[in-house]
Amino acid sequence: MSVSLTDHLFTVPLDHSDPSQGSIEVFAREAVDSGRTGDDLPWLLFLQGGPGGKAPRPMSGDSWLEHLLRTHRVLLLDQRGTGRSSPVTAKSLPAPDGPQLAAYLRHFRADAIVDDAEHIRRALGVDRWSTLGQSYGGFVTLTYLSKAPDSLSACYVTGGLAGLHADADEVYRRTYRRVEDKLRRYFTRYPGDRAALDGLLAHLAANDIRLPDGDRLTPHRLKFLGTELGTGSGAESLHWLLTEAWTGGELSDEFLYQVMAETSFAGNPLYALMHESIYSQGAPTNWSAHRLAPDLPLTGEMIYPWMFDEIRALRPFRETAEHLAQMTWPPLYDPARLASNEVPVGAVVYYDDMYVDEGLSAQTAREVANVTTWVTNEWEHDGLRVSGETVIRKVLGLVRPR
Repeated sequence: MSVSLTDHLFTVPLDHSDPSQGSIEVFAREAVDSGRTGDDLPWLLFLQGGPGGKAPRPMSGDSWLEHLLRTHRVLLLDQRGTGRSSPVTAKSLPAPDGPQLAAYLRHFRADAIVDDAEHIRRALGVDRWSTLGQSYGGFVTLTYLSKAPDSLSACYVTGGLAGLHADADEVYRRTYRRVEDKLRRYFTRYPGDRAALDGLLAHLAANDIRLPDGDRLTPHRLKFLGTELGTGSGAESLHWLLTEAWTGGELSDEFLYQVMAETSFAGNPLYALMHESIYSQGAPTNWSAHRLAPDLPLTGEMIYPWMFDEIRALRPFRETAEHLAQMTWPPLYDPARLASNEVPVGAVVYYDDMYVDEGLSAQTAREVANVTTWVTNEWEHDGLRVSGETVIRKVLGLVRPR
């Protein structure tokens, strides 16, 4: 398939409720089958996972996208602060670290992303469109259904039905149990890796080992590699990384480079800054994952205060992170409106999902009207990307747009 791409750049208010606070730019890329550029295809807005992740850049072999383009004109949105949408990075701080930057980032949650999407929809002259939300994109979808359901013809979600009432503490209690389950499975599959990991952690505790960018590789930074266990090939990737960690009695350059790349946040500091806020339903999160952390040999995708001291790309945000952790956030969902939802929603729920608790997903599916789910353990959280056309074909077939 040949794909035609069109770049769009929109100027939107930082705060849609108070345009006097200034504006930012939001970028989106339109994708359409080159053979159908003149067709009146229905629009579909893709909402990326994260938070803090830019939209995928189309590549040859993106089976899920190619399948969508047979029937849709797809808009790949760089959510505010990511990619080409007024990016928030260590080298382009939009405000000084501390309360000013925290106040700025207060406008970077799902509610603002939905307001951006509505601005873009109107600018493009689209009456209604459907959405596909991957992971965090599914959380944004629930906010969209709460704020502007009349703009939606159908919603598709893969691995991202958020708990409507669960606060950060409940989310992390559940997800830590899921990390523990993944660890049991991992060490059962690769029993020798437990001793290898313990040896590495002891070595890092006793020695000042530096990554190529100069950061010290501490035991808890190594533990963050456990995030990989939530993907389909994560256990194998981690196993081979540990297997090939040593060369001639020293940690290999390849190992250190890979650990640096996988734990640096250089391309997405917004993920670390905003992660706990997506679970806040009114009260401050107060470093929930840190407060509730059990003693584990590996952790999941949780964010901890030490990251803003030890990771180069996050140090410029140290004070901001503390302010965000103590911030009171407004609710993201309207349970009453969702209970009477008329927009057809098809959702893929991964039964063994390490990142989004299946129990909370099932509860949300019961509380939101017009939701049809497919619950599967055939795929992990990255099923949309790695399953060929299986997951995208299944989720599109769950409901019919209105």
